[in-house]
Amino acid sequence: MKKYYLLILVLTSVFSYAQTDIANKEIEEIANIEMKSASKIINFVANPNTANYDLTYHKLEFTVDPSNYYIAGKVISTYTALANMSTVTFDLSSELTVSSVKKNNLNLTFSQNTNNELIITLPSVQATGTSATVEITYEGAPPSSGFGSFEVTTHAGQPVMWTLSEPFGAMEWWPCKQDLNDKINSIDVFITAPTALVAVSNGMQQAKVNNGDGTSTTHFQHNYPIPAYLIAIAVTNYSIYNQQAGLGTIASPFFPIVNYLYPEAASASQADLSVTPAIMNFFEATFVPYPFRAEKYGHAQFGWGGGMEHTTVSFMGGFDRGLIAHEMAHQWFGDKVTCGDWKDIWLNEGFATYLATMVIEHLDGEAAFISDKNTKINSITSQTGGSVYVPVSDQTNVNRIFSGRLSYNKGAMVVNMLRLKLGTTNFLQALRNYLTDVDLAYNYAVTPDLKEHLEAVSGLDLTEFFNDWVYGQGYPIYAIQAGNSSPGMATIIVNQTQSHPSVSYFEGQVPVRLTGSGGQQQDYILNNTVNGENFQVSVPFNVTGVVFNPKKDIISKNSTAVLANESFELDSKVSIYPNPASTELNIQIPSNVSLEAVVVYNALGQNVFESKSAIIDVNSLSTGVYSLKITTSEGLVLKKFIKK
Repeated sequence: MKKYYLLILVLTSVFSYAQTDIANKEIEEIANIEMKSASKIINFVANPNTANYDLTYHKLEFTVDPSNYYIAGKVISTYTALANMSTVTFDLSSELTVSSVKKNNLNLTFSQNTNNELIITLPSVQATGTSATVEITYEGAPPSSGFGSFEVTTHAGQPVMWTLSEPFGAMEWWPCKQDLNDKINSIDVFITAPTALVAVSNGMQQAKVNNGDGTSTTHFQHNYPIPAYLIAIAVTNYSIYNQQAGLGTIASPFFPIVNYLYPEAASASQADLSVTPAIMNFFEATFVPYPFRAEKYGHAQFGWGGGMEHTTVSFMGGFDRGLIAHEMAHQWFGDKVTCGDWKDIWLNEGFATYLATMVIEHLDGEAAFISDKNTKINSITSQTGGSVYVPVSDQTNVNRIFSGRLSYNKGAMVVNMLRLKLGTTNFLQALRNYLTDVDLAYNYAVTPDLKEHLEAVSGLDLTEFFNDWVYGQGYPIYAIQAGNSSPGMATIIVNQTQSHPSVSYFEGQVPVRLTGSGGQQQDYILNNTVNGENFQVSVPFNVTGVVFNPKKDIISKNSTAVLANESFELDSKVSIYPNPASTELNIQIPSNVSLEAVVVYNALGQNVFESKSAIIDVNSLSTGVYSLKITTSEGLVLKKFIKK
C-alpha cells in the first residue's frame, strides 16, 4: 500500500540510501512508495453514504495524453442495492467535473459537494436486492499536492503518465467507492491515448483499436474481484518484454509475464527480470497457485522508487530482486486476500516482506537468510516500543501505518516466529488454508482470521502469542545460562526482561545452541513460559559454549548467553525446603558461601518479594509456582518452589 512524503523527505531518503544496509534500503523504498497517497488518510473517513450498495462491475473508459495533465472519462457502474435507495453516492474529487449521469439512457439529476461526493438522484426508489447500472461522464485535472494519485511527467525526455491510488487516491481520478469492504467483481478498462504510445492496466489486453485520429483505444479485462485502490493505468512509449511462468502441469499450465519497460533501460531491466519466473514458481510451489493465473502477471515501470502491487501488474521504480519478490508476494497477501482494515496492514506488508526473505532462503541459502533476518531485527530493536498492529491512536498517522520498522520488518519477523512455533509444515498448511478460505479468498481479512487458521492446523492456542507479539509492544532481552549438569545432560536456565511495559512476559520459543570442542554443536528450541525456567536437555558432548538465537529466528536485543558450569556446581550445593511450602521456605547454603540477596518471582515473571534472609515468609503468597533468584558470594542460583 502506498503513501505521501514531502519532496525534501524523499530526496533525503534517496541520498541516505547509499549509506544504509541494502535490505533496509529496499524496505524503506517499498514503504515510501506504498505510503505515496496516504496523506489522504488523515482526512479520510469511510463514507457511510456508499455503504448501502454492493459494486459488481465497472466499465472504465479513460482518455489521456501523457503530455497533458488531464483526464476525461466515462465510468459505467453496476451495483446491487443493500437497502432501499433513492440516491446513490460515489467518491469523486470535487476538482473533477461531472457533465452527465445516465441510467438506461435517461439523464439523471446529480450534485457534487465539497466532501468529494457525487450524489445521484435515482428516478424512483430502488428496492433492496435489485441491481442497476449508471453511466458517469466527467473530466478535469486531478487534484495534486506535488505527488498525486494521477501523475504526468517524463523519462529520458518522453512523456509518461501513471496512477497510484493506495490507500485513498482512486477518487482523485475516477468516480469509485473507496473502502475496504467492497471489491468489484470484474472490470473492463478502455484507455484512449496517442497511437504511438503503449497503455497498460489490470488483467489481459483484449484489443488495441486505431481510432484514425492519432489515438488508439486499448482494452483490458480483469475478471477477478478487485478493490478500487488496486486499479491502475499507465501510458508511455513502453517496450514490452514477455516471459513465462507457472509450474507447467496439465492442471496448472503456464501463464504470461508481461513487462512494460522504459526503452532506454530495457536491456538492463530484462537482465534484472530474468529471476521473475523462478520467484513465481517458488511461491506457487510453496503456497497456492498464482491467484490470477487465467490472466497475467507483469510489471510496468514508473517514476517512483519502490513499487506498488496493482493486481496482475506491479508498478515498479526498479527491478532489484527483493522488490520483485515483495510486490509479487502481494498478489497472494494483499491482492487475493486484502487487509480489511488499515490497522491490519501487516497482513499485507509483513507477509510480503517475509516472502521476499523466504526467496533469499530459497535462492541464496541459510547464511544469507540468517543475515537478512538479523538486519530486520536490528531495525525492529532500534527503538524499544511499537506494535505490529496499528493502535487506534495511530490510525491517522500514515508514517506509523506504513512503518518500515513495524508493519514491514517486525511484521515479517512475527511471521517467521509463527513459522518457528508451528513448524514449517503446519505453518505453510495454515497459510494455504487462509488463502483458499472461501470467506477470505478474493475478499478481505483481519488479524483474527489469520489466527483462526493458524490455530486450526496447529492445535495451539495462540492468544498469548498474538497479545505479546502482534498487539503488544517491544521485545524480550534474555539472559541465558547453560552448562553440564551430569554425563550426557546439560542445564539451560532462561531469564528475561522486557523492553516495553505493555508485555509482562514474552512466552514462546527460545533458540539456544550448545557447543563442544572440535566444532560439535546441538540446537534446542525451548518453550519458555516463566522467568528462571530450568531446562534439562540431553547433549552428546561436553558443553564448552552456548549461543543464543543462532539463526536469528526471534526478535531480541542485548541478550546474553554464558557458560555457567561453576554456577551449576554451586546449584547442586544449594537447596530449599520444604517444597512445597505453606508458611516458610528455608534456603540452605554451604558454610563457606555468603547469602547476599533473594528475589521471588511469580509465574508471570513479576517480582513479588525480596529478602536477604535464608528464611522466607511465604504465608501471604497465593497458591502457585514461584521462582527464586538467590545471589551468593560465589554466584547466582535459580530455584523453583510450590506455594500450597
